[in-house]
Amino acid sequence: MVIKDKYSLKEVSNVLNKSMETLRRWDRAKKLVAHRDLMSNYRYYYLSQLIQFEEFQDMTNSTAQTKNTIMPKADHQYTVLELFAGAGGLAIGLEKAGLKCLALNELDKYAVKTLQVNRPKWNVIPGDIRDISFTEYRDKVDVVTGGFPCQAFSYAGKRFGFDDARGTLFYEFARTVQETNPKICIGENVKGLQNHDSGRTLKTMIAILDEIGYRVVDPKVLRAIFYNVPQKRERLILVGIRKDIDIDFEYPQANKKVYNLRDALKAGSLFDSDVPADSPGTKYPASKKAVLDLVPPGGYWRDLPLEIQKQYMQKSFFLGGGKTGMARRISWDEPSLTLTCSPAQKQTERCHPDHTRPFTVREYARIQTFPDDWEFQGPVSAQYKQIGNAVPVNLAAAIGGSLVTFLNKVYAEQVAQIAELV
Repeated sequence: MVIKDKYSLKEVSNVLNKSMETLRRWDRAKKLVAHRDLMSNYRYYYLSQLIQFEEFQDMTNSTAQTKNTIMPKADHQYTVLELFAGAGGLAIGLEKAGLKCLALNELDKYAVKTLQVNRPKWNVIPGDIRDISFTEYRDKVDVVTGGFPCQAFSYAGKRFGFDDARGTLFYEFARTVQETNPKICIGENVKGLQNHDSGRTLKTMIAILDEIGYRVVDPKVLRAIFYNVPQKRERLILVGIRKDIDIDFEYPQANKKVYNLRDALKAGSLFDSDVPADSPGTKYPASKKAVLDLVPPGGYWRDLPLEIQKQYMQKSFFLGGGKTGMARRISWDEPSLTLTCSPAQKQTERCHPDHTRPFTVREYARIQTFPDDWEFQGPVSAQYKQIGNAVPVNLAAAIGGSLVTFLNKVYAEQVAQIAELV
């Protein structure tokens, strides 16, 4: 998608991550009034109406290029220690940006095997992070990253500090940062972390990083569709900068182009070839397939006959809300909805536009912008889980570009300080 004067209903739906039904409801309520072509009744919006939304502000303000062009200084290699590494989505993206993974830790045995098979030279440390000391990497890594799981803290009416966080995986992330003393640390998590436990969980995490010597940049939700990812995935990014460093980190700027499912699975500007056809995948039960056969591309359960809606949705039919992920068939002309760890489960169907089946493993990987030669290990269910949990590679590359820009400034300042002493 490029910047222009007006946008269709579907384009606005994609950018705002709102269903077209929601936009129609806003139209009827006069919250965001669509214009209509007198001949076709085609709905559209002017950019001047949409600039109120942060997503369109990001697009119009962006000067970002399709590919990251910032690379580390020629005479210096920036290093990363990655925690909760999964199948390597974040690590591949950081590698594309020019960063070197000095070590990666992962617990899941299949994800560990995936990392080892694809990057034999990577130092993959398998096992539970709670049993591992990282003190040998002190002052040897520039960045610590980690997609730590979101866990509630037990407050018990007291001020919650670093020592009290024991037992949570965020504590292990913070403990590793304290042990290794990197210049910057980056945590990533689901968007819901913002409001988890009424926002107290995120505030506690920020307070703990501050306690161990890191000032936290305002956390930001990055939407993958603005970073060359054909998927409506959102990740909360938490950045801590060591307090002796007086340089700010800037989040990657949004790209103006939005890729869709066709870009993911067909040859084009995102991939050089069509998605590999010889890929394993799961199937829908016969009863679910019979229902999804009736759903058009871009449609969902409300496109079914009324009686089938009631039968398929059961109690959910009467609860209200859009539930746009249920009985959902993705169209070629839209980004995919966020992929889950199990593509056939109810309420999160992501049906292929032409065939009544879930996306295959390789189609899943394409939507997450993994390269086609990245081989996932384990049974098919484990492969789906690894891909569904991953940070999209291209989003990770954009974050990597911002890290490199930050570290280049830090390095330049260090060089200047040394020159003054000589």
